[in-house]
Amino acid sequence: MNTQEFLQKLAQHPDKGLVFEYAEGRRVAPGYHVTEIMNVTYESMDCGGQANAWRETVVQLMDPSPKDKPKFMPVKKFLSIYNRVAASVAVQGEAEVRFEYGNAAMPAVHYHVGQIEAEGEELVVRLTPPGVTCKATDRARAGGCCGPAVEAGARGQEFPVAARGCC
Repeated sequence: MNTQEFLQKLAQHPDKGLVFEYAEGRRVAPGYHVTEIMNVTYESMDCGGQANAWRETVVQLMDPSPKDKPKFMPVKKFLSIYNRVAASVAVQGEAEVRFEYGNAAMPAVHYHVGQIEAEGEELVVRLTPPGVTCKATDRARAGGCCGPAVEAGARGQEFPVAARGCC
């Protein structure tokens, strides 16, 4: 889900408590902090030799301290924090939004947004863990880099050759 879509969905429920569920039934504890909102740019070269670039908005969540009230942050407070950051940092609306969360029992992970559902007085953002993919293989399945190739002959003719391997 991109950042703009995420914010639009939140804006429909300003008074609900914002809940982040990172595993089935497991939630970031009420009283959590939004410690950082990052505008991240990635540049990479995949195993098929193709350069890739993309942006993400990463929101870092941290468990509450013992002195924090065990109450979920209202959506309007989250939006206020985001707007304050966006006024100073060039966060991109089309960038995928991710949530970074970890605690003493598990390492920090950049989760994708799966679903957002209103449940009573809460707006529940269901996060999904990231996976690993091979961009070159993904392109091949879509008819990209691993598809049929041609070679130039001595006189400029083109001859089909076996499909190239991506990795």
